[in-house]
Amino acid sequence: MQCYAIGLLRSVRMGPDIVAYLEAIDATLAPFEGRFLIHGGERHMLEGTFDADVIVIAFPNRASAEAWYGSPAYRQILGLRTANAEGAVFLIEGVDAEHKATDILSR
Repeated sequence: MQCYAIGLLRSVRMGPDIVAYLEAIDATLAPFEGRFLIHGGERHMLEGTFDADVIVIAFPNRASAEAWYGSPAYRQILGLRTANAEGAVFLIEGVDAEHKATDILSR
């Protein structure tokens, strides 16, 4: 099952550290088959308010996502982001193509 690394980042302070993080992150994703699906972008709000940038990175499975986050290459650059942005980052598994909304009722 695909797994997604989701980042909801606020107060990103653009500067040399964030630039270095952005220049390095793609190379950390490649060995784990990670790829960006969403990376910021303009929001078109339909309901409520939301003040964070959304980042979604897809991995083939949870093991790959966890291995990327714990990898020495990513750990080496992680502090560049955490020192210059606030927010939450988490992993969440996707659903298969046949998933229906009512499937969550049987969990």
